[in-house]
Amino acid sequence: MSGITIGDKVEVLDEAISGRVESIDGNMVTLITPDGFPMKYPIKELVKVEKGIKVSSFEVAQIKKEKEQPKRRQTPTVKPKERNAPKMEVDLHIHQLVKSSKGLSNFDILNLQLETAKRQLDFAMKKRIQKVVFIHGVGEGILKEELHYLFKKYDNLKYYDAEYQKYGLGATEVYIYQNG
Repeated sequence: MSGITIGDKVEVLDEAISGRVESIDGNMVTLITPDGFPMKYPIKELVKVEKGIKVSSFEVAQIKKEKEQPKRRQTPTVKPKERNAPKMEVDLHIHQLVKSSKGLSNFDILNLQLETAKRQLDFAMKKRIQKVVFIHGVGEGILKEELHYLFKKYDNLKYYDAEYQKYGLGATEVYIYQNG
């Protein structure tokens, strides 16, 4: 079978361990290391060594070579679903919400914008949309603050400034955690 017999000098394929074969019990080989420690290995994991030259088949040499090659570092993979997930955009500028803002107070406008944001957020959750970008503009930051206050009421989402290159400072992106 493998040509390994008691007294042979062997090396372990997976590890930098060598020694002399002390006993063979079925497929298990006990070897004694140069330090005098007995170690057991399956016979298929051992390579016979003669006069410093390894006597092995081509396959064993390939396996050893493969194990000596450094492992490629795994790059974190973004799931295609997450990478290509379309973002829902909600523009909260008042001229996008009503035909005319004439006669509306700042309080009325803010309430209309917040109601729209809440309605769209609930819609996104119901439709299992994971990312929603709320475009609020820069202005004095009142709408942005009110939106953040609204988002804090939800346990299953996180929010952060949206992509600066696309939206500048006038948008907040919401990520909705899907449960199940």
